[in-house]
Parts: sequence; structure tokens; C-alpha cells
Amino acid sequence: MSRERFRKALLPPGAENIEKLKNLVKEGNYYGAQQMYKTISARYATVGRFSEALDLLQSGACLQLEHEQVTCGGELAVLFVEMLVKAKVDFDDDYLDRIRKIYKKFPRIPLPQNLGLEDDDEIHRLSETLGAAKTRVESCTSFLKAAIKWSSDTGPRKLGSAELHDMLAEYIYSESPEADMTRVSLHFARGRNPKKFASTLVNFMGKCYPGEDDLAIARAVLMYLSVGNLRDANNIMDEIKKLAWAKELEFPESELMRFIDYLLQTLMRDALPLFNMLRQKFSSSIERDPMFIELLEDIGEKFYGVRRKNPLQGMFGELFKM
Repeated sequence: MSRERFRKALLPPGAENIEKLKNLVKEGNYYGAQQMYKTISARYATVGRFSEALDLLQSGACLQLEHEQVTCGGELAVLFVEMLVKAKVDFDDDYLDRIRKIYKKFPRIPLPQNLGLEDDDEIHRLSETLGAAKTRVESCTSFLKAAIKWSSDTGPRKLGSAELHDMLAEYIYSESPEADMTRVSLHFARGRNPKKFASTLVNFMGKCYPGEDDLAIARAVLMYLSVGNLRDANNIMDEIKKLAWAKELEFPESELMRFIDYLLQTLMRDALPLFNMLRQKFSSSIERDPMFIELLEDIGEKFYGVRRKNPLQGMFGELFKM
């Protein structure tokens, strides 16, 4: 028997280890189980038994997350994606489903409302709650960004899986104490769920500071356009107006919104001079957010072939690295 076959034979079937570690987690020995998940999965990978390594990591990630061990579960979730890369697994629906199952185990814990902040205990409790929420978001973000990169490298879509982008956008918005709408919009615009994106924006409009609503809407439209997606840029505007009317929210009427309306009409035809004129006429509105200038550079390149002054730049690409 060769040394390789001997080492393979020393390892029991993966299912045995899954059951053994499951019992450890149920007993509350989260850290001990975590170390064993990492060590044993690495052993399976070393002898080429990647399928069992993946099963072990998926089971461990889901189980730790079910017990709200977010740091442990998130680490195993990232290791699951790294194992996909190591095993040279291509993106497909079956593995997307496995990633989805891990994602659904990430806890969703509503933030407390109406706390009496004059009480030191309440302040301490709120601080702990906000810290835990930040950890959840960072952990899930690390997992899904790794999965998006894997799907981009091995799948058919250079932007990465649309569903994975939608998952990440939704989790960041729902679980962050104060949602970063730039990151939320970035991922929704790379996804394929403009209705969900519109619903999220209308929810944000109902609780944001005055003057932030039109910025959020413009950012969403420009991000769609910066990847050449004129259809969803139009769809999200229609959906936001419909949802805002249904919720009796006032749709912002500002110079920035006028610019967005004119821009959407302009991009439907070959009208580079008009595109440049709009940028000049509404420059003061565009300059409310420096990101808009960069996004419009991307849009000019996508729709009219206008080369950027610095081809290595690009706000959308730089944001994705964040």
C-alpha cells in the first residue's frame, strides 16, 4: 500500500466526524469543536478527500451559527469557500445552494427599541448589542465577499453571482446598526432584485435625515448605469415611486432628481453631447457626492465609449475592494 493510500485509510468516513463534532457543539464546547473542525477538514483536504472536508466545514459553520457562535461559524464559512477554491470547484447551482444554507444560519437579531439611556446598565447593554451586530455584519460580509470572488473567478458572470450580491446587500442593511447605504447599493446594483432594492430604499427614505433620500436614490440609479444596466435603473425609479406613493411618503423633488430623470432619457439614445451638457448644467447637484462624478465617468465609458482620463480608476471597482 502506498503512503498516500495509507494516509487516506487512516481517516474515518467524514460522517463519523460530523456526528462527533456535532455532539461537542451541543455540549457547549464551541472552541474545542472549532479547532477540530479546522484540523480534521485540513487532513481530509491533504489526502484529496475534498468532498468530506466541505461537508464537515458546512456542518460546522451551520451548527456554530445556530448556536449564535458568529465568530466561530463565520470562520468556518470562510474556510468552506477557501476549500472550494483549493478543490478547484467551479461555481454551480448546487454549491450556490450550499452557500445559501450557511447564509440563512447567520443570526438576525432585532436591535432593542426605546431603551432608557439614563440607566448605566441599559447603556452597557446597548453597547454590547451594537458590538454584536457589528460582528455579525463583518463576519457575514467576509463569508459572502469570499463567495462572490469565487463565483466571479469560476462562474459565468464577471461581477460574481447576482444572488450572492443580493444576500449581502440585504444582510448589511437589515443587521447594521446604521446601514452603510453605499455598500448596500453597491451589492444590490450587482444583483438582480431591483424590487427588493427599491423596497429597501423606500424603507430608508422613511427614517433617513432630510436631504439623504434623493442622494440614496441617485446613487442606486447611477450604480446600475455604471455597469451598463439601463433596464434596472429605470425599473428601480418606477418601483420607488410606486412604493413611496403606497406608503404615503413624499418622493423627493430636487435638482438631483431632475438630473436623474433627464439622464435616463438621454441614455436611451446616442446623445453624447446631451450627456455632457447635462453633466455641466447639473454640476452643483452632482457635486453633492464626489462618488457621482466617478460613476458618471464609468457611465460615459459604458454608453458612449468615452475613455476615462485614468483607465486604472473606477469608483465602482474601488468600492468593491472595500
